[in-house]
Amino acid sequence: MKQDIQGIKADQVLVKQDLNGIKQDVHEIKEDQHLIKRAVLDTNERVMKMETVLENQHSIIEVLSLRSIQQEAELKRIK
Repeated sequence: MKQDIQGIKADQVLVKQDLNGIKQDVHEIKEDQHLIKRAVLDTNERVMKMETVLENQHSIIEVLSLRSIQQEAELKRIK
């Protein structure tokens, strides 16, 4: 009977150690999750800024293309 109790106590110690390890792993995962969330938000912000820049560049290219076409037409009229 004493051996059974000692065996149960030994198993209990192992379970507690495993539980502590799992708790530590969960804590590390939560920290990593926070870092990943911050990185995703930063990336999202950068992508939004890039979209704005690309939209502005597209508008500028359209204006420059129109001017170029107008200038070509004027040059043909002058000739």
